[in-house]
Order: sequence, then C-alpha cells, then structure tokens
Amino acid sequence: MNLALAVLTFVTAQRFAEFIWDWQNTRWLRAAGAVEFGGTHYPAMMLLHAGWLAGLWVLGHDRRVIPAYLIAFLLLQIGRYWVLATLGRRWTTRVMVLPGAPLIESGPYRLLRHPNYAIVAGELFVVPLSLGLPVYALVSLVLYAGAALLRIQVENSALGLAPPNGAERIPVGGEDSVRGRESARTGRALSIEAER
Repeated sequence: MNLALAVLTFVTAQRFAEFIWDWQNTRWLRAAGAVEFGGTHYPAMMLLHAGWLAGLWVLGHDRRVIPAYLIAFLLLQIGRYWVLATLGRRWTTRVMVLPGAPLIESGPYRLLRHPNYAIVAGELFVVPLSLGLPVYALVSLVLYAGAALLRIQVENSALGLAPPNGAERIPVGGEDSVRGRESARTGRALSIEAER
C-alpha cells in the first residue's frame, strides 16, 4: 500500500469510527432530553464532508505525499482528540443542547470559542495539501468556512434559546445571556459542540 492510500484509509476509518460514536452519543443525548437546533442544514454539512473524502479518494489515491503537510495533519489530531476527550458523551456532529448541563469551558474551550471548527478547517485544508492538491485544498476550505459560519450562528442562537434548567434569560448589553443560579455567563461553547 502506498502512503497516499494509507493516509486516505486512516482518514476514512477515523471518520467512520466517529460516525458510530456520533450516532451513539446522539441517541444518548436525545434520551437525556437534549434539543436539536438547525437540523435542516445537517444533510448538506454531511454531504460536504462525504464529498470531500470521496474527492480525495478519486484525485489523491496515487499521489506522492508531502511530509510537511502530513505532519501538520498529525499535529491537528492532538487538537481533535483533545476536543473529543473534553466533550465526551456530549460530542456529536449535530447542534444539540442538553438543558441543565453546564457549558463546556475547559480544555480547548478555554482558548477558543469553537475549537473543533478550527481543527476541522485545518484538516480539510492540509490533507489535500499533503496529497499535492492545492486547488482542492482551497476549495474545500472555502466551502467549509461558509458551512461552519452558518453552524456557529446556529450554535450561538441555540445558546440563547435553550437556557439551562433553573436559569433565566436576561438582556445584557443588547444581547441575551444566560444567568444561572450562581453566575451570569455569555457562554464560551455550546453544551454540545457540533463536530462538523
């Protein structure tokens, strides 16, 4: 097996394993009373990712791998698994809010409001670059950036529409924030950060 096939096999297996974990977590979250937001755009987001991966198989399966970009991809995996470990059972590819659950403010969420989107954007850019496909990398990044901006808007709206149990919505500086029993928070991340 050449290195390009090894990279594509790894990325495909990783996405398939995450799809299974997403399905399990989504079932668990729904059973726990989580509410989904923005579900109408979910198929388009999944089509974007499936199309990205299928295109890599068609265009990149026999390409020479550029080591610097492969190393960048491997470094991004540290961030990916940091996000997954931080969110645990609350990680899903959907935008879901679990009423009463505290906002995730630890791990990478201390540093970025939406770390997962930054990591995925990096992956969608550097994997094609690692296969010598710079135009594909740029197109993937532009398409994903548009989709991610929509998702971030949905997530931020979801925070305002679904305050945790025992909380009240209060206007602060022209925006809604959530005040719990202990403190006011404007929210660093959704209770459940959507992955893609």
